[in-house]
Amino acid sequence: MKLVVIGGSGLIGSKVVRSLREQGHEVIAASPSTGINAITGEGLRDALEGTLVVVDVANSPSFEDRAVLEFFETSSRNLLAAEVEAGVGHHVALSIVGCDRIPDSGYMRAKVAQESLIRSASVPYSIVRATQFFEFVGPIISQFPGDDQSVRVPAALFQPIASDDVAAAIVEAALGQPVNSMTDIAGPDRMPFAEFVRQHNPAHNDLRQIQTDSHARYFGAELREDSLVPLGKAKYGEVRFEEWLSRQASAIAG
Repeated sequence: MKLVVIGGSGLIGSKVVRSLREQGHEVIAASPSTGINAITGEGLRDALEGTLVVVDVANSPSFEDRAVLEFFETSSRNLLAAEVEAGVGHHVALSIVGCDRIPDSGYMRAKVAQESLIRSASVPYSIVRATQFFEFVGPIISQFPGDDQSVRVPAALFQPIASDDVAAAIVEAALGQPVNSMTDIAGPDRMPFAEFVRQHNPAHNDLRQIQTDSHARYFGAELREDSLVPLGKAKYGEVRFEEWLSRQASAIAG
C-alpha cells in the first residue's frame, strides 16, 4: 500500500515512516526538503498519485498565533483538496488532547481549526489526539516562571506519552479503516504536573524547589485541572515516564 507522510522527517513522522516501511509498505516521507510542500502545494499532485492514505504529522515552524493558524489552515486545505483530486481514501492527522479546552492558546486554537477542516472535508479521516510527548517535558519546564532557587508549575494534571507510542498509534490508524472521529492517546501515568517535574529535574541536575502556581501558563494559557488529560475513553501508551528517563540517562552515559 502506498502512503504519504506529511512531516515525514520530524520526530513522529520519521518513526511512522520507518515502521510502515518495515512492514513492507511504499511510503513517501514528504517535506519541503524533499520537494513536497503542503503550504505552497509544490509536489503534492505527483506525490499523491496512487496514494491510499495520507498521514499528516507536520508542525508549524512558528508558534506565533497568526502564523501557526495560517500554517495549519493552509496546509490542511491544500492537502485535503489534493487528496480529493487524487482519490485518497483515508486522511490521518495528529492533534492534541484537550486542544478544544484551552482556547487562550493560539496554538491550540490552530489545532482546533485544523480538526474542523478535516471533519468538514469529504475525505474519510481519523484524528489521533495525543498528550504532550516525553521529549518536550524539559523544554516546557524551562519556560515556566522561576529563578535559581525555584520553578513554578501549573496546578494541573499531566499525562505525557512517549513519542514511540504516539508513532505506533498513528501507524495503527493509518493501516486501519477511517473512523471519522477522534481517538485520544496518553501515557500510562497521570499525575499532577509537579510530580513529573520532580522526576524530571533531578535527572537533569536541576535541584530547584518546585512550587505549584495556578497562574503558571502553558503555551500561553492558564489551565484547569483536567485541561491536558483525556476526559473519556482513551488508549494508553506502554512506556512509563520513569522508564523513559532511565533510558535517556543510560544513553547519555553509555
